[in-house]
Amino acid sequence: MSTAADSSLSLLDNLFWHALVGPHAHFAVGQGEVRRFAPGFSPIVGFADPSRPRLDALLPFCQAGEQFYCDGWSGPAPEGWQVDAEARMQKMIWRAPMPGQDEAPEATRLGPEHLPQILALVELTRPGPFGPRTIELGEYYGLVEAGSGRLMAMAGERCAAAALREISGVCTHPDFQGRGLARRLMAKLIRRQMARGETPVLHVMSVNEGAIALYRRMGFDAHRESVVRVISRRGAA
Repeated sequence: MSTAADSSLSLLDNLFWHALVGPHAHFAVGQGEVRRFAPGFSPIVGFADPSRPRLDALLPFCQAGEQFYCDGWSGPAPEGWQVDAEARMQKMIWRAPMPGQDEAPEATRLGPEHLPQILALVELTRPGPFGPRTIELGEYYGLVEAGSGRLMAMAGERCAAAALREISGVCTHPDFQGRGLARRLMAKLIRRQMARGETPVLHVMSVNEGAIALYRRMGFDAHRESVVRVISRRGAA
């Protein structure tokens, strides 16, 4: 494996941290060895060293009742914090050629004016940590039903680190599932990212075997599995 590939995989191992201190530092708050996306964005925390989460340094930057997602930390919770949920997820990286054509030329670039439809779809489908400002992190595209204006499906970009660009927020309204809408939107984003010289990556829950199989067919390879946790201050969740 080339040095460039080694470097990309190292960044993917701790993508949230590298995004929060790198391309998305202007959307981050925190200090020392811990950062979080600012309120309003996806409630994600990144650690310089996930084996030693410096959660005490996060206290000035969080409110009672806030819950955060974090990746790669599996040790006991530090004093004053609790683990509210734990699961495992796959980190995947694109290994195929650029898609030959834009599979969703009719897709709408989503912006603040679409926020009510976006948040309604997120609430219905739960694609992962998402906030009202998350669409500022990258390009988000949606397919809108003619006539009703309902958002049928969407996909977008979240974290970035060097040449890695994360595809996230992939979801489809239950009334429109089984039509390949989200896959088409992902292919559109992949094509756009690769045209910019970026490498698409994504995170998917390990129990979601159907999605993992789809992503493999599209051209993603599994890099590694990691722990993902939802955490909060003890007694505040």
